[in-house]
Amino acid sequence: MTSKNIVIGQKVSETKVKIAKKLRRNMTDEEAVLWEYLKANRLNGLHFRRQQIIDGFIADFYCHSEGIVIEADGDIHEQRTGYDVERDRILSARGLRVFRVRNEEIRNSLTDVLEHIVNLCKT
Repeated sequence: MTSKNIVIGQKVSETKVKIAKKLRRNMTDEEAVLWEYLKANRLNGLHFRRQQIIDGFIADFYCHSEGIVIEADGDIHEQRTGYDVERDRILSARGLRVFRVRNEEIRNSLTDVLEHIVNLCKT
């Protein structure tokens, strides 16, 4: 069974939609902090979505107009680098730019992280 297209040209399973909704309700502390600055077009008027399904993957944050995926990486990502590399390759092949930011950067250098996101959107 599929639901409506969330990103143009893709079908999304109801199971994947349920997982994305669960992830929205249970964001990490760092995702929640970053979301406060991204939601409601707060960052330079850019529209971000959270837990966006793209090609079967669930991106932490996605800006469709700029083609940018932002991933907040915690310690688990150190154990799954191969998966992340393949995932980034697939998303890049779709024409998206993937920005991975460590949770420590969000906690300790949020201003720099936000500035980097704005600069990515200018290029």
